[in-house]
Amino acid sequence: MSKTLVREGAIAAIPTVLGYASIGLACGIVSVNSGVSALEMGLMSLLVYAGSAQFVMCAMLLAGAPLVSMAVTIFFVNLRHFLLSLHATTIFQGNRLASNLFIGSFLTDESYGVLLRKQLETSDVSPYWMYGNNMASYASWFVFTVLGNLIGGFIPQPEQLGLDFALVAMFVGIFEGQLEAMVRQVSLKKLGLILLSIFVAYMGLAMLVSAYITVLVATVVGCFVGVMLDDQ
Repeated sequence: MSKTLVREGAIAAIPTVLGYASIGLACGIVSVNSGVSALEMGLMSLLVYAGSAQFVMCAMLLAGAPLVSMAVTIFFVNLRHFLLSLHATTIFQGNRLASNLFIGSFLTDESYGVLLRKQLETSDVSPYWMYGNNMASYASWFVFTVLGNLIGGFIPQPEQLGLDFALVAMFVGIFEGQLEAMVRQVSLKKLGLILLSIFVAYMGLAMLVSAYITVLVATVVGCFVGVMLDDQ
């Protein structure tokens, strides 16, 4: 039974895997210009495992930034994962602490989005299903970043291939499926108010603070509005 659930989770992660194919290759290619070897890229993907953070790391390595500055920057870039993991624990209530820590350690924006869609389909999401979702994403990111590093020397101008748009396309695909499921359970008025609050918060903060803090605060605002509407 557990193997079947893991397999189902891995299948649900296929949109993420396809998105990571392009993003991982792009990250690997960028890392070559920063002097990162295939071994170092592989270790970075295994230990850091954060797309946006790894792009930032490569840029900072190229600029010769000190280690402390890199550590602090990566911390703030990934700060949103505390919020994602906190909500994920509410989905797996009653689960063992070690299991929840394992799930949270490999949780990404994309696997979290796939999880939310699954939760809309069924209120009882198995931890084994989430293991498959997370591990399929994790393995694909490692493989494609290392592969991108190995072939990076043969693609001098990767931006011409439009690889950077793959991340946007992947999120659109995940969000579309999630929104379709939400429309069947949540009123359009409520969804509209939540999305409007996120949009206003994002636009109001975009010119004042960094993009990473803006996304985090806008997400918190959207969650707050959603909770307030549930209480009414």
